[in-house]
Amino acid sequence: MCVIETSPVIETRRLALRAPGAHDISRIAQLAGDPEIARMTCRMPSPFRTEDAEAFVMNVAMQDPRRANTFVIEHEDHGPVGVLGLFHDKDRAPEMGYWIGKPFWGRGLATEAAQGALAWAKTRWSKKAVVAGHFTDNAASGRVLEKAGFLYTGETRRQFSRARNAEVDTRMMLWLA
Repeated sequence: MCVIETSPVIETRRLALRAPGAHDISRIAQLAGDPEIARMTCRMPSPFRTEDAEAFVMNVAMQDPRRANTFVIEHEDHGPVGVLGLFHDKDRAPEMGYWIGKPFWGRGLATEAAQGALAWAKTRWSKKAVVAGHFTDNAASGRVLEKAGFLYTGETRRQFSRARNAEVDTRMMLWLA
């Protein structure tokens, strides 16, 4: 049975994944404003401004929780450090995407957030598989996904990056419950 939670909170050892709110807008804009963040995503513009963070929070509030759940990744000591989303797109399984603010890279936070989100997707969202991808020039993201339990599929897709305004080779990965 799939339990629909409109504002789930996922807790891990150091993190809480929760719905973004108006109080997160300035922090999201600050962290996502770093061009190195946006250029490793498909959907984020660069520069990423306060208006973009406002639109992001509004769009998340309107998501259908059966098709998408987006979380602010909140660290117990540092507050919001990034964003993680699970959403249905063109694949049969939902897709996971994430970003972590540059000051928090290399601390295992993305892996911890991904592991928490995948456990939630399995138990509360009743998902048996999740797909993800990383741009070929972002090997660090591939390592995060591997540590979270994803395996490479052997498929490379061309995906449009809004920040780069270009198609980028993306290595696809799969997580199975």
